[in-house]
Amino acid sequence: MMGRSRAMKRFVFFAAVLFALVAPSRVARAQMKVRLNWSATAGTQSGFWVAREEGLFKKNGLEVELIHVPSSSRAIQTMLAGEIAISYGDARNTVQAVLTGANVTLIAGVSNRLVFSFMARPEFKKVSDLKGKKIGITRIGSSTHTAALFALNQGGLKPGDYQILPLMEVPNILAALTAGQIDAGPLSPPTNVRARRAGLSELVTLGRDGPEYASITLISTRSYIRNNEEIVRRVVRSYAEAIHLFKTNKTVALRTIQKYARIKDPETLEATYTESSDYLESVPYVSRKGLEIILAELREQDPKARQAKPEDFFDMRFVAELDKGGFFKKLQ
Repeated sequence: MMGRSRAMKRFVFFAAVLFALVAPSRVARAQMKVRLNWSATAGTQSGFWVAREEGLFKKNGLEVELIHVPSSSRAIQTMLAGEIAISYGDARNTVQAVLTGANVTLIAGVSNRLVFSFMARPEFKKVSDLKGKKIGITRIGSSTHTAALFALNQGGLKPGDYQILPLMEVPNILAALTAGQIDAGPLSPPTNVRARRAGLSELVTLGRDGPEYASITLISTRSYIRNNEEIVRRVVRSYAEAIHLFKTNKTVALRTIQKYARIKDPETLEATYTESSDYLESVPYVSRKGLEIILAELREQDPKARQAKPEDFFDMRFVAELDKGGFFKKLQ
């Protein structure tokens, strides 16, 4: 009996050692690789930044390569080429891509407001003053393009009344404004904060004065979702946790914005956090009403948009799963 007892103890000991050696490799194998993109140097893109910096991706079993491809239009092209899995993206641009047959869809709503200030050189006091002038954006089909078109249209200007100039990145719009190379353009936090301090005219604050509008979203391709459903589920969960942390832990938020947006001035950093936090969706559904507005705009020019409905452009199952499971209530 004594021999059997010792043998059993040895067996238990070696089994425990073997488990300790094997367990880490199992955890490592559980990490699912995914390449994600942030598309603009703006505080509203902080979800992925916080998830990376605070270990939320790893917590949810993801090994993330986080890259920066500026502008929604370029991000969609890169995604369709299979080089990234999920990206921040402009909803209007994504809707237009779907109408042309692109295999993309909206999977979460980052902001259902246009988080831009439409700003101009000091001599311009209202949008209608910009007739015949140069308007800077990042790229055709980007969020800045959407914001500019909305502000100009609301100001009574039509295509042909102004010249659109793509400038690649939002900070480049501010640089061109201060150099007198353009007359106006949409700026997001922190760039709009810097523009105010430089004395530029804030003609329209779209986040405050604009409508509910499907603006910044997370996007993927339907084929990627079909083949990698669990990865997408984990990304959306990580993102939602990151937004909650961003809104409730200001120290984490400021540190993260400072790193990725490269902000040194405390006043600019504070204002960027405040403006971004105000417009980020805590429960990240894409606004159906906001998509209706986009489709109404596009129906004037695109016959395909006349037959379309909001549900054709989003896949909210992952947000809905979290919502129905009480995830957001537990966070709060």
